[in-house]
Amino acid sequence: MKLQEFLYVNRETGVIEKEPVFCPWAIKFFLDARIGRAVYAFLCKNSLFSRIVGRLQRLRVTRCFIKSFVKKYSIREEEGLFSLREYVSFNDFFIRKLKPEARPILEGDEICVTPADGAYLVFPSMEDVAAFSIKNQKFSLETFLDDSRLASEYSKGSMVIARLAPFDYHRFHFPVAGIVGSSRRINGYLFSIHPLMLKKNLEIFSENKREITILESKEFGKIAYVEIGALNVGSIHQTFSPGSYVRKGEEKGFFAFGGSTVVLLFQPQRIMFDADLINYSAQGLETRCLMGQSLGKRFSS
Repeated sequence: MKLQEFLYVNRETGVIEKEPVFCPWAIKFFLDARIGRAVYAFLCKNSLFSRIVGRLQRLRVTRCFIKSFVKKYSIREEEGLFSLREYVSFNDFFIRKLKPEARPILEGDEICVTPADGAYLVFPSMEDVAAFSIKNQKFSLETFLDDSRLASEYSKGSMVIARLAPFDYHRFHFPVAGIVGSSRRINGYLFSIHPLMLKKNLEIFSENKREITILESKEFGKIAYVEIGALNVGSIHQTFSPGSYVRKGEEKGFFAFGGSTVVLLFQPQRIMFDADLINYSAQGLETRCLMGQSLGKRFSS
């Protein structure tokens, strides 16, 4: 089977581009061969593999992969807070911090910004989520949040999916200012969040390990902020202080090695997503954004 090409819109240029596939031979093996599918299921349901991969990426010898990785995926090394030679391992580079000027935060209390670098899909209504899946599956908020009361608050609200590829900047940030609660972990598997996998089964989000934090915002109400682990993701690290007031664009945490996803849930009539994100999402096209860009504005009737 030839791997399907995945297209996205580069928000900076407006050009439709092809996403480079990370480890295409592995994706092809997992999807094509019967033994590959069996191996994939075993690895996803056994966190030991991802833990081992994560630990290997922290070894000093993995520094040798950094330059070739940067070149292959056209990563802007000048944006990093440190030079490439200063990273002690590949994972150290993977969780790198950026210079503040590399990701300016759009100002204005009425503006909600993108929380991470990644490929974005927005759903103004939860009813729109099922249309994204090939099988038109109903996405269960109750299962995803593991809380029926909390799920009821967002059942008629809006949803954002930000999919981070391995070559993305892997720190995530607060999209608006507000009071942040503590993070609640839900244990689960570590299925791949490759676009082909998501198209086949959005319930991956409800099966994978994830962490949920509630952000109380004056302008945007109560936002459910969810980080989702995936195959090869060593761990989800939170760096914020629960119960504190956070500024828009302030760091919330980071993912260790691997691809991963951030999901935001908004209550009804709290946000109006930007028109370009809505239009591309309706076509099934992700929009690749940088952290700190406009996601939408405060809802106004």
